Order: sequence, then C-alpha cells, then structure tokens
Amino acid sequence: MIAGLVLAAGSGSRFGSDKRQALLPDGRSLLEASVGAFIGQVGEVGLVLPEDDAFGLALCEQLGARPLPCALNRAGMGHSLACGVAWALSLPDCRGVVLGLGDMPGVRPHTVSQVAAALWQGRLVLPCHDGSPGHPRGLPAACLPGLLDLSGDIGARDALDWSQALRLDLDDPGILLDIDTADDLQRAG
Repeated sequence: MIAGLVLAAGSGSRFGSDKRQALLPDGRSLLEASVGAFIGQVGEVGLVLPEDDAFGLALCEQLGARPLPCALNRAGMGHSLACGVAWALSLPDCRGVVLGLGDMPGVRPHTVSQVAAALWQGRLVLPCHDGSPGHPRGLPAACLPGLLDLSGDIGARDALDWSQALRLDLDDPGILLDIDTADDLQRAG
C-alpha cells in the first residue's frame, strides 16, 4: 500500500491569515483542493495539522483523511514531517508515501497516482515539469525511519539524496505552484 501524506501544519505567516481557508475561484478552500488530489489515488491519506485545528478536522471528516495533529508544528516543518512519517510507519504493509504540501492546490489527481505508481520501484520519486522539480514527492518505505528525528525547518528536500531519485517528467504545472502570499493566490486563479 502507498499512503498519501499532506503537510498543512505551518503558520502561513507570509499570507497574513490562515491561507488554508482561502477560497479558490471554484469555491473550494486551498487546503481542500490540495488534499482532494490525493483522495482515491493512494491507499490512505494523512493530513498533518496544528493541534486543536477545527477547520482541518472538519475537512478530514469531509474528505475521509486521517487527521494527524502535531504538537510541535510551530517549531518547523521537520517536526510536521516526522509526525506524518510516524503515522505512515504504523500502517500495515506501507511501501511508501506520496508527500504533498497543503498549499499546492493545482496538483492533479493523476499526478498523485503517477508518483504512487513509480514508488513501487523502491526509489525516491522526484516529479518534474519543464525540467524543474516539484511536489508531491515519493518517499519509499526504506527512507522513512531516517525522517523520524527531523526537527526545525529540515524537510525531506534537505534530508534525502534527491540526486539518486527517479525523475518523473509530468505535464502538470501544478507541481510547481505553491501559494505563499495573497498575490500567489491571485495568480493561481
């Protein structure tokens, strides 16, 4: 089984408010669109959230994702990733994780399924569009235990050797579009 893991526990300080709740032109929230691409494309989906996050919990209920509250989310993405990896390692027969970010609403569902399929080769999977690497990335089960002790702002991009990854060339510009500011949201629309 390949799991999906979406990180959405950051503060989003550059956006000025909870960007996860910002509405896209189609009426979905930024987070709903980001997580929605994973639903039905992988075995299970976990969503790393801040503790006591009513919005995130309601979205998990709506989409059928597993909420993964992270007590140390304010201390950096490394803690959020370690929290999600611990969940993935608890899943029976988990062969890998498709790792996405909660501020990337343009990723297509087919992209998630392509990264998941490539993970069966047992290598890191690096999706690319026009030669540029993006997300979601594929993490084989063998590399997950090494991510349990991440902290601060060290994420999978820094902790793993992506030069050895299987490069997956995709026709999906959404893998390069993350929303950090209100201007980014306007350009995405």
